[in-house]
Amino acid sequence: MKKVYVSLVLLMSMHSFAQRTISISTDNVVQTMDGFGGSDAWRCQFVGKNWPEQKKNAIADLLFSKEIDAAGNPKGIGLSIWRFNLGAGSTEQGENSRVSDEWRRSECFLNADGTYDFSKQEGQRWFLQAAKKRGVEKYLIFTNSPPVHMTNNGLSFATQKNKLNLREGAIPKFADFFVKSIQGLEKNEGVKFDYVSPINEPQWEWMPNNGDKNSQEGTPATNQEIYDLTKSLSEKLKAQKMNNKIVIAEAGQINFLYENVNGENRDNQIDYFFGNTKTNISKLSNVENTISGHSYFTTWPVDRQVLSRKLIDVNVKQKPGLKYWQSEYCILENPGEAEIPGGGGGGRDLGMQTALFVARLIHNDIALANAASWQWWTSLTRVDYKDGLIYLDDGKSKGGTSPDYVRNDGEFHDSKLLWAFGNYSLFVRPGMLRVDVPNQDELGAANDVMITAYKDSANKKLIVVAVNCGKSDQKYKFNLTKGTLKNNEVAPYVTSENSNLKRAAIQKIDAIEIPAKSVVTFVGELQ
Repeated sequence: MKKVYVSLVLLMSMHSFAQRTISISTDNVVQTMDGFGGSDAWRCQFVGKNWPEQKKNAIADLLFSKEIDAAGNPKGIGLSIWRFNLGAGSTEQGENSRVSDEWRRSECFLNADGTYDFSKQEGQRWFLQAAKKRGVEKYLIFTNSPPVHMTNNGLSFATQKNKLNLREGAIPKFADFFVKSIQGLEKNEGVKFDYVSPINEPQWEWMPNNGDKNSQEGTPATNQEIYDLTKSLSEKLKAQKMNNKIVIAEAGQINFLYENVNGENRDNQIDYFFGNTKTNISKLSNVENTISGHSYFTTWPVDRQVLSRKLIDVNVKQKPGLKYWQSEYCILENPGEAEIPGGGGGGRDLGMQTALFVARLIHNDIALANAASWQWWTSLTRVDYKDGLIYLDDGKSKGGTSPDYVRNDGEFHDSKLLWAFGNYSLFVRPGMLRVDVPNQDELGAANDVMITAYKDSANKKLIVVAVNCGKSDQKYKFNLTKGTLKNNEVAPYVTSENSNLKRAAIQKIDAIEIPAKSVVTFVGELQ
């Protein structure tokens, strides 16, 4: 009996290292990628304004730099999309804003007297310039609430359910606010905003959640209100000969895009905005043919993650030319201790387990939901929570929420999540083509190895990103269906417990190694 047991263990251990062959269909393009992004909400406002120049630049390098050092290692993760939060004016209201967290309030370029002041949002404008200097390709401007001077209640959050917090008849004024803010920023900052996102998570009520207070700016909106605003904004952009593209609808949860959730006219958004309806926005001059959703609350368990993303893909593909973006995510779920330290979003984690949890999601959002863009929520965080790429603290604690905590200076820490995200963002640039990697078992791969591949036709490169959530190293052979790689070689860039997107030794494509609990990007030259 003992002999049989030993043989079985040996067999199992040999099996985990047996070489696998995977086909990369270099001649089967499945989508064009639009880029990877992060937002400046909300911490960039104080860091960009108050922190020492040297630290700010080091943080900006981590987020935006595409530089490779002499040893071949990346300096940062080269985000290609930067999201700028256009504030509603809760900062100017101070305590009267009833936004309880000072760090989640925001300034508004529009003053109460109707004039504009583009010296506001100074910290965010610093990061805008830092992104521009480091070659970020695309910029998106978004709001959480209309300016407080235009809202129903004079606040930056709602006090009425299922209704845009905007005074009757003020949609054209709200649209003007976007146009003038974009014009002012583009002129003063020399940055072109490719995209404008006018509404965020319209399915949530954004009503007082702490006595008469809320923790941030926000407003609900019905599909009809989103349509009316999109139409007005598109017409005004066109009249000003501006070519910024409107992107909607930043659904708070992805199932609001493809099904009837609660009959509140805030769901079925793919059909409503891109179907055979009077409210189809794809014909409007300044609309990008995309629908965007946030991956919150649908990532766990894994079978739900897989199924819901397949449902997005099926529904989007029914609308000719429509694309899907995953435009906001950080960990709000509670998948349990076996998955991530602390079992949920609470408690910061700079380590690999959380990075792998998110890398699995990025893979499935791209490979299954066909997301052409993937964007993280808060690039910087100062709280003890898993919501940042870079973590700020005072050197004595793991984060804090008092108004003065790290307001003027502090320490910053990169995370494995930052670097794992970089395995995608640094290498998969806007305009690259994702090619098919067929015959992957979606559910099985989720706790093993998941692979996506991309073709950079302009620079004749092949990029392969592998996420290994498993406990064993794996050996692979890559078979290309068309073309060959120079010397049959790839350069691996590894994020693991002991490596931050570091370049490893060149590998042959018939002897690929993917370490356990790692994310690896392989870069080869197409011949």
